[in-house]
Amino acid sequence: MFGLWGASWQGWHNRGAVSQAPIEISASEARRLALRAQGLLGAGPTGRGERRVRAMLETVGAVQLDTISVLARSHELVAYARLGAVGRAAVERAYWGGGVFEYWAHAASLLPVRAWPWFAVKRRRYRTTVQIWGGELTPALRAEALARVRELGPLTAGDLGGARRGGPWWDWSPLKHAMEQLLAEGEVACVARRGWKRVYDLAERVIPPELFHDDLDDASCVAALCAEACRSLGVATEADIADYHRLGRLGRQAVRAGIASAGLAPVRVEGWKGAAYAHPSALAALDAGARGRHRTTLLSPFDSLVWFRPRTERIFGVKPRLELYVPAAQRVHGYFSMPLLSGGRLRGHADPARAGTTLVARHVAVDAAEVVEPMAAALVEAASWVGCDAVSVERVTPPSLRASLLAAVRTAA
Repeated sequence: MFGLWGASWQGWHNRGAVSQAPIEISASEARRLALRAQGLLGAGPTGRGERRVRAMLETVGAVQLDTISVLARSHELVAYARLGAVGRAAVERAYWGGGVFEYWAHAASLLPVRAWPWFAVKRRRYRTTVQIWGGELTPALRAEALARVRELGPLTAGDLGGARRGGPWWDWSPLKHAMEQLLAEGEVACVARRGWKRVYDLAERVIPPELFHDDLDDASCVAALCAEACRSLGVATEADIADYHRLGRLGRQAVRAGIASAGLAPVRVEGWKGAAYAHPSALAALDAGARGRHRTTLLSPFDSLVWFRPRTERIFGVKPRLELYVPAAQRVHGYFSMPLLSGGRLRGHADPARAGTTLVARHVAVDAAEVVEPMAAALVEAASWVGCDAVSVERVTPPSLRASLLAAVRTAA
């Protein structure tokens, strides 16, 4: 319907999709589908540097941005988790070097530029009913903002004379409000981040002409976004699909209609409650008995594999804890607790920090003694990637594994 999968419909009819009877999928199959769809099972993209990062973005479909930087910013960690020690400069060039745009998907996200037409449904809402953290965008202010960026862009809001004033982070100047509203409406686009500030330019100068349109109606946009979400998830519930690009605000009926029009296969997953859906490409891989290499890595808590906690708990049997906004004295797991993916399962977590050239693991938790070596390897690899030459471990859960973890870290180093 949307040219997203072509011949990938072939093969999965053997599992019952032609009759539209739900296809039975085991819990382990669902987990493999999710990992493969997220680029965490199998060979991964080929090539070097920027090309691999862009291929990774095409696979996951959306990479969430966040201001917090511990070992690195979350969007860098997403690439690292799938590609290993890819150069951080190459990651930034791939994200901001064209073919990618930033928009409100799963929070602020980086998206393949091919997805621009599908977000017309959100752009129209911003133009008619939704304002970005401020009052009404007056015609005079709109005209001023557009005139400045047309003449002077690409520039930050500060370059345009509309930098954020002192005080809370939401205390933006009227011109900054205007630029954010115009970004949401699709009049301007973010072409880079400079000191983590958005760099704006006219969207018509950034988005390829063949994609720079709002021709799709709302129903077609939602169907395309539902299809894209399920492709990136492999197998998913209605709630999973709605969460991926935050479609819930469009209404449950709109999401259900989108799923119905997206060409997805109904499935029944062992242990899951209610209906679920699988993308044809995922079922084709499952029919072929696809296997692959599991990556052992630490994940950003904002990684698309784990960002929707109900899904993470359903697939992996654990619910990663996010304690960024919990007072320090009340934290159990840590400020930026990163789940450990090993053998296709979430087997522990680590709360990292940096002290000079030392990666400090303030809290490390593993669920069994057999996970000590994978955790040590993940810590040492992450340290090397961010330019640290040593790993220090503080608290360990369970405490009885502390000595073996320290020994494993020394061996891995």
